Amino acid sequence: MNAVHFGAGNIGRGFIGALLQQAGYSVTFVDVNEEVINALKSRRGYTVTIASEEQSSFQVDDVDGLNSLTEEDEVIAAITNADLVTTAVGPNILPRIAPVIAKGIEKRITATPLNIIACENAIRATSTLKSYVLEHATEVPDWIGFADAAVDRIVPSVPSEDVLAVTVEPFFEWVVEAPMLVGDMSLGEAKLVDELDPYLERKLFTVNTGHAAAAYAGMKQGKMRIVDAMLDHDIEEHVRGALRETSTVLVEDYGFDEDEHRQYAERIVERYKNPYLQDTVARVGRGPIRKLGPNDRLVKPAKAFARKGNPEHLVQAIVNALEFYADDDPESEQLRALIEEHGAYEAFLNVSALSEDEPLAQLVKQKLSL
Repeated sequence: MNAVHFGAGNIGRGFIGALLQQAGYSVTFVDVNEEVINALKSRRGYTVTIASEEQSSFQVDDVDGLNSLTEEDEVIAAITNADLVTTAVGPNILPRIAPVIAKGIEKRITATPLNIIACENAIRATSTLKSYVLEHATEVPDWIGFADAAVDRIVPSVPSEDVLAVTVEPFFEWVVEAPMLVGDMSLGEAKLVDELDPYLERKLFTVNTGHAAAAYAGMKQGKMRIVDAMLDHDIEEHVRGALRETSTVLVEDYGFDEDEHRQYAERIVERYKNPYLQDTVARVGRGPIRKLGPNDRLVKPAKAFARKGNPEHLVQAIVNALEFYADDDPESEQLRALIEEHGAYEAFLNVSALSEDEPLAQLVKQKLSL
């Protein structure tokens, strides 16, 4: 089986690419990073280290690399022969890879099934990718499947002399919406479900909300790493408070068992406290405009909770996010410029798409005025 994976970064290599290779796929990574691609071409393998006390590792072999800037024809050829196309490039990059995916689909000669799964940190990223592909393809036949997914694994940036080496946390979850797959698809350790929405929201409002709350509070308190932030009692209680608020929304809206979800949230908190993960608050907090968006990890659950109570921890996380700044993060620059020109409250209304009469907007306004 052949897979083409767009994105040869840490998540691509350490999470999705590794799972695909373990599931029996020959994986071709597509990226613009010439150093990484050349290393994949020459070595055809790399090492993944598990961030735990044992520091165990495993080898990922049977991989290759293609440079999407200089080898487009080869990328198209790989797609024509692939059984699966996956991505881990970041939601903002999906429009850029859609044209070459469309060309690969159109070049396929036989009606053999091809499934496409965008493994991005966004809600229904595959559906978004499909809409971009349809802008460039004359048609997408019914033997091409676009399956949405929820992905969860912390893959920190750990300095290494080996450009391909990657470190990952022990926990991972890859949930795929099975009804959208075509053909007899093998996805190894992926969890196939009939309805994805509950899992998307659970992951976004627990893993991502808590991570963001820790990062923005950590930055405010001068912490460098997420684990440093979580060692601060007040920050840990703030994160737990935010997750209690999102848990209320998830249990009420999706019918998750309250005890089971509490255990799930507790496991998430313990993951943030993993001393072997060197994840920085700057990396986790990057992209504050997207993370303050109307359908993302802070505003969406806070808006739902605010209609029946005061999501004080989520509101504090939102205010902390408005104060966040990381070097080399364009969204930090954009948000700072918005705030300098219009003030923090108007900037928040702008990026969250909230109207002033929303209860959440008023709660944020009150917090900003304190």
